[in-house]
Amino acid sequence: MSTVRAGVEEVVLAEPRGFCAGVDRAIEIVERALRKFGAPIYVRHEIVHNTYVVNDLKAKGAIFIEELADVPPGATLVFSAHGVSQAVRREAAQRGFSVFDATCPLVTKVHVEVAKLHKEGYDFIMIGHKGHPEVEGTMGQLNEGIYLVEDVADVARVQVAQSERLAVVTQTTLSVDDAAEILAAVKRRFPAVREPKQQDICYATQNRQDAVKVLAPKVDVLVVVGSPTSSNSNRLRELAERLGTHAYMVDSPEDLKPEWFDGKRRVGLTAGASAPDILVQHVIERLRALGALSVRRMPGVEETTHFPLPKGLGDKAMGSAG
Repeated sequence: MSTVRAGVEEVVLAEPRGFCAGVDRAIEIVERALRKFGAPIYVRHEIVHNTYVVNDLKAKGAIFIEELADVPPGATLVFSAHGVSQAVRREAAQRGFSVFDATCPLVTKVHVEVAKLHKEGYDFIMIGHKGHPEVEGTMGQLNEGIYLVEDVADVARVQVAQSERLAVVTQTTLSVDDAAEILAAVKRRFPAVREPKQQDICYATQNRQDAVKVLAPKVDVLVVVGSPTSSNSNRLRELAERLGTHAYMVDSPEDLKPEWFDGKRRVGLTAGASAPDILVQHVIERLRALGALSVRRMPGVEETTHFPLPKGLGDKAMGSAG
């Protein structure tokens, strides 16, 4: 009996989707370090939250670790795109590693803001998800005076040491709408709180969420390509569900279940900022096998952001080794 079921006719691709400039840069840093210095290159935490990307880099000679004690002396170490605490930076320097920092520049911007305002006597409320490496990195910029809130209920409970000089920062990969709701609660409780000049949520997170807001009401079901650990991918699925569209997140084409598409003519497809386009193409092939006849791109924002590589890995530095 055939597994092809009546249903899918058209796949509509969100625009933009997939890799952002920070993810592109982080992967490029590891690949260039491998070419320049040879394997192994050690990476603290998953370079980005995507299983396919991590496995691809492992095959090329990257070794992913959580504890710096697992890195041999004199090794080359890359910090992941999510950023690290000051304690990790100090330990890496003490151990004498050759370090390349793949922290997304938009995360670094938050770290710089925290350091600057801390010198001016500010304490901080951070809106984010407990345990996420980006949150640990940002909160780890200070020894004290930074408080995490995950939802509106946390805002009511948080106990700050002082509220005269209080600033708010945000994890860059949150739901734009959730963050706005939590920020509003912070402002109600602490009316004098200082907000960032520009919101911390990154352009790519915002653009992908905006695209889903346009796409979700126009399709019968939405598929998000992304790994379970990817914060921004999870937010895309939640957003579609909130808009009333059934949505599923898949780490690979094998995760697709034919029954999801029973009686669903139009399938929306997007990808989190850490999901490579090759996975999107494989998912499209699988949807074609399930009956999809056409694929079209939704009009959307064209992203042109590009972040330079660290010194020592740029084009000139690579010379003939590139």
